[in-house]
Amino acid sequence: DVSSPKHGKVDPDNMPHVGGNTWAGGTGGRDTAGLGGKGGPYRLDAGHRVYQISQAEKDAVPEEVKRAAREMGEKAFKQRLKEIQMSEYDASTYERFSGAVRRQVQSLRIILDNLQ
Repeated sequence: DVSSPKHGKVDPDNMPHVGGNTWAGGTGGRDTAGLGGKGGPYRLDAGHRVYQISQAEKDAVPEEVKRAAREMGEKAFKQRLKEIQMSEYDASTYERFSGAVRRQVQSLRIILDNLQ
């Protein structure tokens, strides 16, 4: 069961973690920042294969846990904006322009990776 959202521990060796509720950047777990899990405050990709839990499991997360996760995610987002000296307006504007060229940038990255 989910209890409360948290960032989670950072693995200094960046080993893949699947399930559980301990590690930041894990997949398919609960309560921690990661991918494919439930109840975490925000998505955090540590570069490993993603194991996805079912949508039914995600839908079963209690509303108070979802609310706490959203609040924690919003707080982390605002803190990150402050660290990089961006306003919420700047972030919104950046996302609008970035979104318009996202596919082209991804294609260019693939081409450059293949050239290397």
